[in-house]
Amino acid sequence: MNDLNNWSEDLSNMAMKQKGPRGIIFKIKKYAIHDGPGIRTTLFLKGCPLDCPWCHNPEGKKAEPQIMAAAAGKGGGTETVGWEISVSSAVAEIEKDLLFYDESGGGATFSGGEPLMQAPFLKALLQACRDREIHTVVDTSGFAPAETFAGVIRLADRVLFDLKIMDDQGHCIHTGVSNRQIFENLKVLSASGVPHRIRFPLIPGITDTNENVYSLAEWVRSHSTADGVDILPMHRIGDGKYERLGMDNRMKKILPPTDEQIAAVKKQFEDYGISVVVGG
Repeated sequence: MNDLNNWSEDLSNMAMKQKGPRGIIFKIKKYAIHDGPGIRTTLFLKGCPLDCPWCHNPEGKKAEPQIMAAAAGKGGGTETVGWEISVSSAVAEIEKDLLFYDESGGGATFSGGEPLMQAPFLKALLQACRDREIHTVVDTSGFAPAETFAGVIRLADRVLFDLKIMDDQGHCIHTGVSNRQIFENLKVLSASGVPHRIRFPLIPGITDTNENVYSLAEWVRSHSTADGVDILPMHRIGDGKYERLGMDNRMKKILPPTDEQIAAVKKQFEDYGISVVVGG
């Protein structure tokens, strides 16, 4: 089971391998419209301390580049997922779309994986964007040491914060980690004044129980300054990646939620006076 006890050692090892402000990413998504306001460029950083079975970016779980079978229709063979990149190269890629950001109120989003796993690189990216007046969003699970988390959010213009399972034991079972530090960090975020939204993955049989939804809604209403909740229904887009990576797809027998199930959960949040968007 991954835990915070290994975090500092992991970051130190990664920093030595990176030899300065360099990081490892596995995808750059252009013209993203669901990763924060406006049109955005989203950089996906490799490495995640959680092991959520519904993850649709399984290629982002390992911190290092890895070999994946090529997608169907690409002639077979393999491809390498993940590459090392400098801050200047990453920012140059982001700056290619400045016109779209200016017209739409967009910017750069840093996702993963879990971007806080590469905190030194992430902070350098956020500072570089801030120096260029490029709006930034960090999409995070919130699982990080308090000092690491606080150091990142103070540089971000907005945060998308995942909340999955309220019960700590259930969170451990389904993600491999405790949620205690996640809630401590969410309290820090709520007190920081940094704009943020809660992202709630809707996973049938796991996160969609009445107890979990109402408990999450009550917590958000009582303890959070988030400006709303994004419901992210489970989908099958990432299924083929598991096979190509030789990984076990633990959700292959689970059907995505129906429109009726999604609407019912949306109403549960709205009953608490919470602004809700389906899909982010």
